[in-house]
Amino acid sequence: MNEVRTLLSGRGLLESPRWHGDRLYFSDWSAGEVVAMDLQGRSEVIARVKSLPLCTAWLPDGRLLIVSSPDGLLLRREPDRSLVVHAELGMPGWNDIVVDGRGNAYVNRAGFDPLAGEAVEPGFVYLAAPDGSVRQVADDILFPNGMAVTPDDSTLIVADSYRHSLVAFDIAADGGLSGRRVWADLGEGTPDGICTDAEGAVWYADVPNRRCVRVAEGGEVLQVVELDRGGFACALGGPDGTTLFMVAAEWRGMSELVAPGSGQVLGIEVDVPGAGRP
Repeated sequence: MNEVRTLLSGRGLLESPRWHGDRLYFSDWSAGEVVAMDLQGRSEVIARVKSLPLCTAWLPDGRLLIVSSPDGLLLRREPDRSLVVHAELGMPGWNDIVVDGRGNAYVNRAGFDPLAGEAVEPGFVYLAAPDGSVRQVADDILFPNGMAVTPDDSTLIVADSYRHSLVAFDIAADGGLSGRRVWADLGEGTPDGICTDAEGAVWYADVPNRRCVRVAEGGEVLQVVELDRGGFACALGGPDGTTLFMVAAEWRGMSELVAPGSGQVLGIEVDVPGAGRP
C-alpha cells in the first residue's frame, strides 16, 4: 500500500474536504474558516463563518455553499467573495451538506445537541431546491453525518454514525427521496465524512477507530487506511482523481473536541478514482 503523506498540519478540527478545480477545500471548525490548499501545501482562507459545524458543497455552476449552522442559514459565496443567503433552513444545528448535479442541496441535522450531551433523538435531511424551496425529505437517521451522491445523481448515501451504517435513498426528479435502505452495515465502524468512487464503493472516515475504510454496497471491507488520530472526513481528488484526501485530528470528546493544533490534511494514492459528489 502507498504511504500516507502529511500535506498540512497545525490546524484545529478539520472537516468537509472537497476537491474543486485544482485545489482542495476544507473547513477548520475551530477557526471558523473555509480554506483552499494546492498540492504544494500553499493555503488561503476564502471565507470566515462563525459556525460549528461548518460544512460546504459546490453548486454545479461553481459557486460554494456554506452551512451557517447557528443561524439556520445556507450561505452562497458569490464571485466577488461576498456571502449571500441561498436558503433559510429555519432552525439551528445543521451538519453536513451535499449537492447533486441538478443543484439540489441536501443538508442534515441531528435531532439533539451532541455538544450538550442531550438525550438522543433521530435526525433528518432537508432539501434546499434550486427554486428556493426548503422541505424535509428524510427522517429517522440517528446521527446523520457525511453524505454523498452517486455519479448518475440517482442515489443519496447518508452516514448514520450512531447506527454504524450507511443509508441510501433514491433521488426523484424533483429532489425528493424514497426507497430507503441500509446500503452497508459497518459493524463497529463509525462513519463520519464519506465519498464515492468510480467502482461504486464508498470511503468513510472513522474518528474512534482512527482510520478511513473503503466498503462495497452490502458492507464488504475493500481497503483500510490506518491513521494515528481520528479520521473526520475524506474526499477523492487530485489531477487523476486518485488521491484520497483525509482530514484528521486528536479527538478529545464532545466537551473539548480536538487537541489544539492536531488537525492535519493527509493524502494517499489509491487505485480507483473518485466519482459522484462531493
